[in-house]
Amino acid sequence: MKCSHCGEPLPSVSCRGCGEEIPDRSLFCCWCGKAVEKEEPADASERVPCPDGNCIGTLNEKGTCSICRKSYAGSAA
Repeated sequence: MKCSHCGEPLPSVSCRGCGEEIPDRSLFCCWCGKAVEKEEPADASERVPCPDGNCIGTLNEKGTCSICRKSYAGSAA
């Protein structure tokens, strides 16, 4: 997602409702209107790293990565 004024890249995430890119820290999706669910930080000892070797995210309780948003079935390596 780019700034409409200067064209610089903006931090963004994917909407869990429609999958469109939305500005990071948004409260609602600007495309579908769905409320953005904020993940609560977990205890560091309980974090499961994303199995994708190129990603630095962690898996949430649903098995979805906090950075790349890929879903992983089963246990992470």
